Amino acid sequence: MTGGARLRCLWLLRVGPAAVARRGSSRSTFAAMSLQSHRLTTEERNQVLYDLKAAGWSELSERDAIYKEFNFKTFNQAFGFMTRIALQAEKMNHHPEWFNVYSKVQITLISHDCGGLTKRDVKLAQFIDKAAASV
Repeated sequence: MTGGARLRCLWLLRVGPAAVARRGSSRSTFAAMSLQSHRLTTEERNQVLYDLKAAGWSELSERDAIYKEFNFKTFNQAFGFMTRIALQAEKMNHHPEWFNVYSKVQITLISHDCGGLTKRDVKLAQFIDKAAASV
């Protein structure tokens, strides 16, 4: 993890509520962000990755990230799926890396500010799976 990424991650964990309020966030948003902003421990990883792998997600060997590919019947279905994810990602202030060609969507999740997987990635992956199931 770079020094800047480490500082941003530590900032989320240590900044006071007044500083967060000055930046336009509420106290509850700060609490939720700080609880989900640390890299997963080995125990946490083992717990969540079992379920994510069962749902088709895979760990990327070259990075502390997860990946999944989705295939739809049409471009409109793929784009609608991506739009639902984009709206949720914006609410979470946590945006996926993704690639789309016609009906295929490839998604990689990682918390860049913390240099690896966090609870935010798990939460977004679970949302993505629900969104895919409803297409």
